[in-house]
Amino acid sequence: MAQDDLFKNVISHAKEYGFIFQSSEIYDGLSAVYDYGQNGALLKNNIKEYWWKSMVQLHENIVGIDSAIFAHPTTWKASGHVDAFNDPLIDNKDSKKRYRADVLVEDHVEKIRQKADKEVAKAAKRFGESFDADMYRTTNPRVMGYLQKADDIIKRFVTALEAEDLVEVKKVIEDEGIACPISGSKNWTDVRQFNLMFSTKMGSVAEESNDLYLRPETAQGIFLNYLNVQKTGRMKIPFGIAQIGKAFRNEIVARQFIFRMREFEQMEMQFFVRPGTEMEWYENWKTARMKWHSNLGIDASKYRFHDHDKLAHYANAAADIEFEFPFGFKELEGIHSRTDFDLKQHEKFSGKKLQYFDPELNKNYVPYVVETSIGLDRMFLAVFSSALQNEVLEDGSERTVLKLPYALAPVKAAILPLVKKDGLPEVAREILSQLKFEFNVQYDEKDAIGKRYRRHDAIGTPICITVDHESLEDKSVTIRHRDSMLQERVPIETLNQILGNHVKMDSLLKTLD
Repeated sequence: MAQDDLFKNVISHAKEYGFIFQSSEIYDGLSAVYDYGQNGALLKNNIKEYWWKSMVQLHENIVGIDSAIFAHPTTWKASGHVDAFNDPLIDNKDSKKRYRADVLVEDHVEKIRQKADKEVAKAAKRFGESFDADMYRTTNPRVMGYLQKADDIIKRFVTALEAEDLVEVKKVIEDEGIACPISGSKNWTDVRQFNLMFSTKMGSVAEESNDLYLRPETAQGIFLNYLNVQKTGRMKIPFGIAQIGKAFRNEIVARQFIFRMREFEQMEMQFFVRPGTEMEWYENWKTARMKWHSNLGIDASKYRFHDHDKLAHYANAAADIEFEFPFGFKELEGIHSRTDFDLKQHEKFSGKKLQYFDPELNKNYVPYVVETSIGLDRMFLAVFSSALQNEVLEDGSERTVLKLPYALAPVKAAILPLVKKDGLPEVAREILSQLKFEFNVQYDEKDAIGKRYRRHDAIGTPICITVDHESLEDKSVTIRHRDSMLQERVPIETLNQILGNHVKMDSLLKTLD
């Protein structure tokens, strides 16, 4: 299936089965704002739980907070967001569409790199098992040419951005012949900078109100509370503060479904370390975060690290974990060494000391920070899109199945009476009462049993429990496994244990620890 068709299928399935809806749809929607439906909210909360427990519950030296969306406006001056939180934008005069200049260039470069990947793939088929892909990339002239061209474009573009040379930014786009995806033309306006923060007012009278911003990231709420947490929790360096929360960015070029939205949710952890040890911790967290992702059982080839070509003003090292979405490899999570920039800036602007007394060194210092930051909505899209599969069965029929990790599935089990009579619904509801205190389960008696299986395949339910006439006699049921479709007969009294072994979050967490 083509990438565009695959992505359309993801969006369609998400709506049809109650995962994601366009916000305010009855009013024709609100651009780049989405609501999570009954199944989407459950999946989203399960992803949150996996992140929170793995980050906070499994680490003795990481605690969690929940800071306010509003912060004192000086916060954003200190953090650099007022002066530097900008996107370079360019308009196509023919389509009247606006684009981020960096996205246009990155997409162009990715296409060049994909050409190199195709050459490597063709060679792999030609040479067979003895093929060395890494050596081919460094020796084949055509592949080396593609990769060198991609690197040169990025280097030129980053240099222009760092110099704030918007004329040169536009020239890169023109020299590379980058066309508008809509009109196909290369008739571009000049590049302009646009600040992404939403502003609002606080106060009952407009004339007396204070200008505020909706936070564009959750990290600053952690930095503002660093000293409170450290003192009240008697935390010793190294330690971390984690948070899950909403953030807001006035994205002019919001696109690709829930990948880039104006209202989104972040899962962030700031890890405070002794200066001079930050690079060691940076590498440790890169390894730990990739392990967290791979623990979900998603194909490892869908993940890759990408070192930043242009570092943010606060960082001395930064890398992204990129994921192969239906529209290509894009950033899923960032790991950044933020140095002591944030805390020192807040010291400067607030006049308050934000230092840590290290008893081992017998001195005070401002800690350095290593950050891990993942977009919850992007993680949802990564999990959902990789799980959605169309399968052709042995009898030639097809099924659509959402092969979610069991612990993340919205509904853990469906309880299905074979028919709506003969006492089977009563037994099924007794099982529901037995399981519902530990697991999110559903009772479903509508339609033939095959249709019910397909319906629960489509929302990712790991196990279907069928109550039949034999259940009245032998107190057992048939359970059907989603991925293999294998069926087995088990006693009703063992269902809690069976489900626990398959779908509880601790089964996923134990493989991390």
